[in-house]
Amino acid sequence: MVPAPEARIPQIGEPAPDFTLPFAPRETVTLSQYRGQKHVVLAFYVMDWTGG
Repeated sequence: MVPAPEARIPQIGEPAPDFTLPFAPRETVTLSQYRGQKHVVLAFYVMDWTGG
């Protein structure tokens, strides 16, 4: 995944920009849904947790 040209990588300590991802069939999850309510950990591991 390559950031869009206008995207800016947040610096350490800055809030992550809002984004939406597919969650389940016909559902999505948006980062801002959890802002101020829960801690969110983002982990990007290619092919991890997929069995592939």
